Amino acid sequence: MNEIPVKTAHEEAPFPLTEVDKWILSLTDDEYQYHDWEDMKKIIAENNLSILKRKPSDLRRYMKWTAETKAEYGSMTNYLLKNRLPKTWGSPPFRPASTIPFDDPSDYRVLVNDWPYGLTPNMTHLVVWSRTAIETDPETGDMTPESRSGVANFVKRFFVERLGPDGDDRVLWFKNWVALQSVRALEHIHVIVRDVEKDVLDEWTRELDCHRLMN
Repeated sequence: MNEIPVKTAHEEAPFPLTEVDKWILSLTDDEYQYHDWEDMKKIIAENNLSILKRKPSDLRRYMKWTAETKAEYGSMTNYLLKNRLPKTWGSPPFRPASTIPFDDPSDYRVLVNDWPYGLTPNMTHLVVWSRTAIETDPETGDMTPESRSGVANFVKRFFVERLGPDGDDRVLWFKNWVALQSVRALEHIHVIVRDVEKDVLDEWTRELDCHRLMN
């Protein structure tokens, strides 16, 4: 397996490594402890996002893939726009249909995260990409109270209510501070769900007509 050696991983990292990342790279997969649901609830409630981690082998693969992808496409943004995000978005600066994040379906795209955090198997890590800017505090890099409230309303409407009466107990979400983002040029939030059937995941992540360029 072509993995980045632990000894050189810190020097060759294609994105800023947190202290937790550096520690994870010193571990084996057998030594790694997965995030469970209660752990994720605590981390997100405390906004302690810097301690989120990937399995050591996944982190090394993610670093290697990111370096290769940047070399081929020039940036992660170029890769995502070419291969993963709606063609109707074009290139930045975007012209969203709505200035309100997650208000118009053509302005966001839900995808399963290709490189999820190291979660227990009952959880799925989704990313919701947005071509509408999500306001952040320039001093902290974190969301403003207004933008946090708006995103929370979207998550409730789109994810929680779809899962029924116990939806509140099966959906978590967060937006990384700017300093923690590995793809900074494209707005996105992370959604973690548990015990969700594949058909519901497929429904959430399907490509809509408004995401396609019409001939």
